Amino acid sequence: MNNQRLTPDQRLRHQIEQFVPLTDDDWGLLAPHLTISTLKKHALFAEEGRVSVEVGFVIEGMFRQFYTKDGEERTTYFFFENHFLSAYISCLTGKPSLITIEALSDSTYIGFPYALLKNLFDQRMAWQKFGRLIAEYLTIGLEERMASLLLLSPEERYLDLLEGSKKKILERVPQHYIANYLGITPVSMSRIRNRIQKK
Repeated sequence: MNNQRLTPDQRLRHQIEQFVPLTDDDWGLLAPHLTISTLKKHALFAEEGRVSVEVGFVIEGMFRQFYTKDGEERTTYFFFENHFLSAYISCLTGKPSLITIEALSDSTYIGFPYALLKNLFDQRMAWQKFGRLIAEYLTIGLEERMASLLLLSPEERYLDLLEGSKKKILERVPQHYIANYLGITPVSMSRIRNRIQKK
């Protein structure tokens, strides 16, 4: 299926159905509450210190997730088309977000309230299963990211981007954000890239 030919809501349904099949009745509980929003480059989807209440699904564009410590930003994740987008822990706990999610380009997303999704978990088994599988998916991503930072050298982390499923980061994200994501300076990343190209 060519995902780009689908309408935004069809694309969202298609992505959810990668986790769990939905009947039209299941989908009908969510569909009326979907809204399409656009953000300009550098606008914020989620902001540190504010409670997040929305889940998004990227239709077009890219986003960066980061923490701020002593005025320094530390990038932890990037989101592209067909990615779910959320300050999920803030949604779960109702506490102010520790992360900021910023649009790195003019972007479009389809969104819905997390509170609605939470209610769907209690109404239908399909949605309950989706909630569990999404939580498992996020847990795997968090552990992989933590292991990368703790166990791999900066060069190994760069190679992981080159060889893994995250090559899109290298193709689309500005270099200084990639360096920040890898936990190194742009100068160090240039040196790593030059060493790898010479091999």
